[in-house]
Amino acid sequence: MITGTTKSGFAFSLPEDAADNMELVDALADSMDDDPMAVSRVCRLFLGKETRQKLYDHLRTESGRVPVAALVSELKEIFDAFGKQGKNSSSSPG
Repeated sequence: MITGTTKSGFAFSLPEDAADNMELVDALADSMDDDPMAVSRVCRLFLGKETRQKLYDHLRTESGRVPVAALVSELKEIFDAFGKQGKNSSSSPG
């Protein structure tokens, strides 16, 4: 499991293979092409429905909205932490 907490205080725990998903890679590529719907797919594919909902609730404003910019920022932090921990957990060839 890859675990961490974002700067805003969102705690997450993801399976180590969460990023090993070609559909996630496709959604990330779509998001680079300015497809606004891709952010939603990336979030669902990477975090899963339950963790995605927890993140939405964590970011929800008083008006009940989940700001897209805040979500993207959190996803970047989670991806960064995931990459760092993933590299640290792999064994080096001997």
